[in-house]
Amino acid sequence: MSEADSMFPLRAAALSFAANGNDILSGVDLAFEKGSFTAVLGSNGAGKSVLMRLLHGLLAPTSGQVQWGTLVARPTKQAMLFQRPVMLRRSVLGNVMYGLRLQCVSAQEAKQRALAALERVGLVHLADRPARVLSGGEQQRVALARAMALEPSILFLDEPTASLDPTATRAIEACLAELHAQGVTIVMITHHLGQARRLAQAVAFVHQGRVTEHTPVDEFFRQPRSAAAADFLKEELP
Repeated sequence: MSEADSMFPLRAAALSFAANGNDILSGVDLAFEKGSFTAVLGSNGAGKSVLMRLLHGLLAPTSGQVQWGTLVARPTKQAMLFQRPVMLRRSVLGNVMYGLRLQCVSAQEAKQRALAALERVGLVHLADRPARVLSGGEQQRVALARAMALEPSILFLDEPTASLDPTATRAIEACLAELHAQGVTIVMITHHLGQARRLAQAVAFVHQGRVTEHTPVDEFFRQPRSAAAADFLKEELP
């Protein structure tokens, strides 16, 4: 891996996506620095979730590329957390072990890693409980543990606390801050501007299918570079 690859392991190059004849994203160029925490902001319908799914590999671009280093391929060390996690019909521990077993991790190692991840999110005491009976905040922490157990180098999050109460939100934020401190690259969509300020180092602002700026978080909130971002902040900030 080259020095540039080590510094920017994830890039979007002229990334575009269209569906049913409509352009949803157009010509997106982004580079995410290793170990960075980027908040993806923008109005509803701007194209944020589509961008995230393209980066994660859930969608194929109409044109352009997602590059992992110099490779146009999906790495093994990545995970994604959605706004509404899907819990399988099994225990909390079984849910966290599931992704590891898909990667052919032995049952013994998968259990050890799953229990360690549940410990980190404060839910190891619920390991044997059916996951679907948990509260929304607990299910989101199970989903985060499931992602953490995979030991990703890059973690994508699509509004992970949008439907959670303040206590559950703080628990998720604490886990994310810990992951970031350990060097995980995080890309997170959020509508909570306070959350972006607390956690992120940079903001990628999406407007009408284009990333109009990618700047340090303090600079974005103090002096946004685009008129669209300035208008967005006026509408969203109290």
